[in-house]
Amino acid sequence: MKDDLLELLWRGLLETLYMVLWSSLFALLLGMALGVVLVVTEKGGLLQAQRLHKVISTVINSVRSLPFIILIVLLLPLARFVVGTTLGPTAAIVALSIGAAPFLGRIIENSLKEVSVGKIEAARAMGANASTIIFRVMIPEALPALIRSMTIGIIGIVEFTAIAGAIGAGGLGSLAIRFGYQRFREDVLLSTVILIIVLVQVIQWTGDTVAGRIERKRTRFE
Repeated sequence: MKDDLLELLWRGLLETLYMVLWSSLFALLLGMALGVVLVVTEKGGLLQAQRLHKVISTVINSVRSLPFIILIVLLLPLARFVVGTTLGPTAAIVALSIGAAPFLGRIIENSLKEVSVGKIEAARAMGANASTIIFRVMIPEALPALIRSMTIGIIGIVEFTAIAGAIGAGGLGSLAIRFGYQRFREDVLLSTVILIIVLVQVIQWTGDTVAGRIERKRTRFE
C-alpha cells in the first residue's frame, strides 16, 4: 500500500457520508410525501382522487425507468441552478435526492398499505380526520416496515453515490474509478469496495435493529 492510501480513503469516505446523509434526508422527506399521497388518493383511500393518483404514479414510474447515470445528466442544469455547479458532492445531492425519492415513495406506499384496514376504519368511526389518521394511525402502525423500507432506500443511495462518482461527484465511487481503475491502483480499488460493503452492512444492521426493537416493544404491550 502506498503512503497516500489512508488519506484518499478518508477523504472519499467523508464525501460519501456527506452525500448519503443529505440525499437520504431530502429523498426520505419527498419519498414519504409521495408514498402517503399515493395511499390516500387511491381508489377507496382517505382522500380518494384517482386522477391525481394516476398522474403521480405515472411520474414516479417514468423517473424510476431511467438509468441513474442518465438521470444525473438530465439533472445537471438543475444542479447548476440550485448549487451553482455540476461537480462535487453537493451538486450530486440534487440528483441523488430526486433519483431515490420515487423508489422510496413506492416502498413507503407498500409499507403503509400493510396497516390494518380495521384500525383505519375504527379511527374514522371515532371521527378522526384524514391528517389524524395518517399521522396517528397509519405511520405509527407501519413504523417498523417504514424503517426497513427507508433502510433499503438509503442503501440504494449509497450505490447511487458510487455511480455518481463516474461524472465527478467525488466520494468512494469517484476514488475507485479515478485512482483504482484509471491509475491501476489495486489497493485503492479493493479498499473502496471494502469500505462500501462495510457502510452498507452498518446501515442494514442499524435499520434492522431499530425496527426489531420497536416490534419487540409493541409485543410486550399487546
